[in-house]
Amino acid sequence: MADLHIINHPLVQHKISLLRDKNTGTKEFRELVSEIAMFICYEATRDLPLKEIEIETPVAVAKTKVISGRKLAFVPILRAGLGMIDGVTALVPAAKIGHIGIFREPDTKEAVKYYSKMPDDIAERDVIIVDPMLATGHSAVAAIDEMKKLGVKNIKFMCIICSPEGVEKLRVTHPDVDVYTGVMDKGLNEDKYIVPGVGDAGDRIFGTK
Repeated sequence: MADLHIINHPLVQHKISLLRDKNTGTKEFRELVSEIAMFICYEATRDLPLKEIEIETPVAVAKTKVISGRKLAFVPILRAGLGMIDGVTALVPAAKIGHIGIFREPDTKEAVKYYSKMPDDIAERDVIIVDPMLATGHSAVAAIDEMKKLGVKNIKFMCIICSPEGVEKLRVTHPDVDVYTGVMDKGLNEDKYIVPGVGDAGDRIFGTK
């Protein structure tokens, strides 16, 4: 079964508290999402392989380590996932970015894919899918389905807040995909929003409500 990694670092927990506040404005909300994404990405990339190289410092030759060339791509689920991209690419600027558009059908709450644009070599890359919220899990599953259809072998899912229902959905459908998150909330309401959550993350990031 896939592992659930809850990043309980004090800075992550503090920033999530600010994110939840209904009085937090669009600018601050957007900055917080980016900052939290950076912290979670730090943990999600902990297993990147290293190789030893020699570098000449001003004092001597040093044997030191660099990432050993494994290719990485981030795939935000549109549109809220875009809010996490600045944070993750600040850590891994050489990563490529794919985009997948998925919306939740209002009546059935099922995920509907409407857009997918990936790097040509996506099948050769490790992929981290990013979306601030893992609620029902339908969008996450649809995004992972798409990655696997394209031949991606190593996939992680990264979010800021998740629900038990969403995590269970991923464990059942994609038991090989680890989940990295800041916190697990208590569940979903009748409208399938995470409670207590942050409301609609996309609207709060882009100021559309």
